[in-house]
Amino acid sequence: MRDEALRVTLADVAAHAGVSTALVSIVMRDAPGASAATRERVKEAAAELNYRPDRGARLLRSGRTRLLGVVFSVQHAFHGDLVTGLYTAAEEAGYELTLSAITPQRDERRAVTGVLSDRCEALVLLSLQAPAAEIAALAGPLPVVVLSRNVRHKAVDVVRNDDRLGLHLAVDHLVGLGHRRIAHIDGGRNPAAAERRRGYRDAMIRNGLESEIRVVTGGASEVDGAAAARVLLDDPPTAVTMFNDRSATGLLEVAASRGVDVPGELSVVGFDDDRLARLGYINLTTVGQDAVSMTASAVRRAIDRIEDRPVSRREIVTQPRLIVRGTTGEATR
Repeated sequence: MRDEALRVTLADVAAHAGVSTALVSIVMRDAPGASAATRERVKEAAAELNYRPDRGARLLRSGRTRLLGVVFSVQHAFHGDLVTGLYTAAEEAGYELTLSAITPQRDERRAVTGVLSDRCEALVLLSLQAPAAEIAALAGPLPVVVLSRNVRHKAVDVVRNDDRLGLHLAVDHLVGLGHRRIAHIDGGRNPAAAERRRGYRDAMIRNGLESEIRVVTGGASEVDGAAAARVLLDDPPTAVTMFNDRSATGLLEVAASRGVDVPGELSVVGFDDDRLARLGYINLTTVGQDAVSMTASAVRRAIDRIEDRPVSRREIVTQPRLIVRGTTGEATR
């Protein structure tokens, strides 16, 4: 059933108030040319008819849409947190979002093409795996902000977490609990995987554990985490850092099926602090990304570019934090 308010026009309000459509337009735009009494009568008529101005049409007439196009993946739980933050930040700035999703049946190029058809004024791309040059090519017609991936190109703005520092925090936490045999299940070719892998190696070396470095190829999904866990648990360490929280849940499932006690026999640290990590029955120790700060910075940078404001640097790096929950404990062997 259609909303009745969608069928109410300026002409309807004008007829109800007994004035011209042009005069209603003046009142709705808060422009000069109408008396105080007329303004009150028109606004009362609009309220009685439940009239809502067509903001989109008004913006199109001005050559503006105030739309930020967002491309995200439905397979990344943390992207849900980022999209939520983007909506909040955009609304506060007087902008709207138009979304286009990457799915198992819809690749990145189709998702980007879809959002461009909505006449957005800037793109915010979440962790795309496309080459930097391909992403930069989009920045010719409109500003592009990449969120949650390090893209080194002068045409692209980046807002990302300090992924290397995040793994430093994870490894240092485990070393502080007495762990030495600390492995890392990485993210394969996913964005941020290389930085997190480097962070793990750096932290192990800094803690004098170079001989204990062990990286198992993983990925971003629960299935990837479970597959890597089967390899890892054939010769189990006492602790493991994971590429993200989703892969950590896959590992936890395999550990439970094999009777491996977490954290008694194996401590596990995830990454992202997405909704999965916060579920009570998972209660995952993890490295949290500041989704609120990241999304606010991304929207602010996109609008700075749209409105041609000067910016000091292309890259904004936010700081992670360690969130200790129930999957890490003192080493027992």
